[in-house]
Amino acid sequence: MVKPKIVQEWFGKGSQGISDAEFLFKHNRALETISFHIHQGAEKYLKGFLIAKGKELEMIHDLVKLLHSAIKIDFAFGQFKEIAEKVTSFYFESRYPVGYEAEYTKQEIAQCLAQVKKLIKLIKEKTK
Repeated sequence: MVKPKIVQEWFGKGSQGISDAEFLFKHNRALETISFHIHQGAEKYLKGFLIAKGKELEMIHDLVKLLHSAIKIDFAFGQFKEIAEKVTSFYFESRYPVGYEAEYTKQEIAQCLAQVKKLIKLIKEKTK
């Protein structure tokens, strides 16, 4: 049986990532730093959802793979495939200096943040 406290801890970490991204965005900080926090927020929420549904924690950072696991549980997550791909690229672009050039605009970051917030809303609805 999954302990709700563990799931809430994952969601808390995810919420912090999104709050950090919003703060940094509002204060015109580096886009790669903002994108990293967007990724972290989405990753933590997806992991929390999967744990809530009885899945074992996967020690990965690939949102596409995490989302694929979520889709197996509920097809509603399928609408987020494109954003999962985009935001997963953020992780690598923000963490590794060679071969992963960040090529996105502030507008793209804003759109990704909005889409990730929709994903989080769905996760919260599905874990009530």
